[in-house]
Amino acid sequence: MQILVDADACPVVVRKILYRTVDRLSIPLVLVANRSMQLPNSPQVSIVIVSDGPDAADDRIVELAVPGDLVITADIPLADRVISKQAFAINPRGELYTETNVKQRLAVRDLMADLRDMGEITGGPGAMRDKDTAAFANQLDKFLTKRLKKRA
Repeated sequence: MQILVDADACPVVVRKILYRTVDRLSIPLVLVANRSMQLPNSPQVSIVIVSDGPDAADDRIVELAVPGDLVITADIPLADRVISKQAFAINPRGELYTETNVKQRLAVRDLMADLRDMGEITGGPGAMRDKDTAAFANQLDKFLTKRLKKRA
């Protein structure tokens, strides 16, 4: 299993949690981004730089993902794509996407986009809060504990 990160939009605090976790558990972590970023000195952490094109990072993550991998992303269409490959996805606020809930999240996302286009709603999600960070850390721990037990 490896962890793939949609890194351009991933909050720094979430990346730091991931860095500590992969070092502790010896799990490969691949950040996919369209720009370079500072990485910790760790044999577990690497980065793949993609072009600036729309969905370039998403497309590369889908190419790299194999069944059982974990993808960290707030991008619901990307989560849907990796779940269809039997990988898993968690958003930076700690929500585990599943085959069941990702379609519902896509429908809500599309509705909200339509409402924004009509001017009914402005803005996007609020800033990350401590409770979001804690929810992510807890979901990641719960997921990895379950997955690593199955590997053993």
